[in-house]
Amino acid sequence: MSTAPSLIGGVSIDEICRLAGTPTYVYDAAVIASNVQRLKSAFRTIPVRFMYACKALTNTAILRLMHSLGTGLDTVSIEEVHRGLHAGFTPSQILFTPNMISFEEIKQAVALGVHINIDTISVLERFGHEYGNSVPVCIRINPHIMAGGNERISTGHIDSKFGISIHQMRHVLRVAQSQNMHINGLHMHTGSDILDADVFLQGAEMLFEIASDFPALEFVDFGSGFKVAYKPDDISTDIEDLAAKLSERVHAFNATRFAPIEIWFEPGKFLVSEAGTLLARVNVVKQTTATVFAGVDTGLNHLIRPMLYNAYHHISNASNPMGTPRVYTVVGYICETDTFGWDRKITEIREGDVLAFSNAGAYGITMASNYNSRLRPAEVLIHNGKASLIRRRETLIDILATEVEIEL
Repeated sequence: MSTAPSLIGGVSIDEICRLAGTPTYVYDAAVIASNVQRLKSAFRTIPVRFMYACKALTNTAILRLMHSLGTGLDTVSIEEVHRGLHAGFTPSQILFTPNMISFEEIKQAVALGVHINIDTISVLERFGHEYGNSVPVCIRINPHIMAGGNERISTGHIDSKFGISIHQMRHVLRVAQSQNMHINGLHMHTGSDILDADVFLQGAEMLFEIASDFPALEFVDFGSGFKVAYKPDDISTDIEDLAAKLSERVHAFNATRFAPIEIWFEPGKFLVSEAGTLLARVNVVKQTTATVFAGVDTGLNHLIRPMLYNAYHHISNASNPMGTPRVYTVVGYICETDTFGWDRKITEIREGDVLAFSNAGAYGITMASNYNSRLRPAEVLIHNGKASLIRRRETLIDILATEVEIEL
């Protein structure tokens, strides 16, 4: 990631900018396909299913690409469920893992026929009262494992709102047995940026131990959290090492059962992060007494991760890749502190240049907003060497469309 890209998926950045303008999110389908294949190859010796965590990137074209690559879909809202069905996924290919929602939303998901995953005992009790054993259900466990990464994306620790505590399993069993419930899955997700295979193995031991209490179990879902590389020379999860160690344990576990269980994963960021690039044009180069700022035509309204998580995105100058490296602080155009990177060494930046923000495929456009009444950007997919617009840029009419005018 040390040099600036001139092509994305074989298409020149100039051509992409002529098609869609800036700022624009660009996704390389070949990178996504390669990441899906890497997972399939690594876990090829066990019964496995990969459920794309669509909250990372929900554009219909991306969902249809995932469907064509053979993934299922992990959803966290009823709207994501509907998006998945719209994109061509069948209900049996969709897992619904909500948190802190109304029971009415769960009933809607049941009516649609998708897999249900519950992470609260009171909701589990109500589900059992409502459906008994007529609708299978998965239970999300909180294993109380600190998996690393930013505290805001770690979900398996003791203070997390997600999941039912591993220490409450006796209560869960009483609920399931008293309501004659059909528990067909166990789930855990410890968060993002997991490097160590031992974290998964530790969680596996917990879930496999619990599994003996649920004879109708069909799958165990380990969530995801595979770390991707952001900085130059950054480290990432060794998928092959993880697969070898976890597959060995799965084989041993399945040998003890009458019917083998399937292993599920929910990769999101791992599949789409490095496939995405945010292109932004430099509006202003501003030198102060202490800093040289490069101000671009985007901001935290389009890419909030650096401000929200202190996330790192490599930034390069696509318009002047051979220029002399200089030090810049890259900032946005929002009336708020929206710094993308302090003191970055980037080839000389001139007003009008296009900067490329790497690893922008996950939680970019899906977390974008209309803050400052700015318009959300366009999206482009590169597939088989062709650039296609998959979301047009918003207009002011779009963001005013839901407002209702009244007489004052």
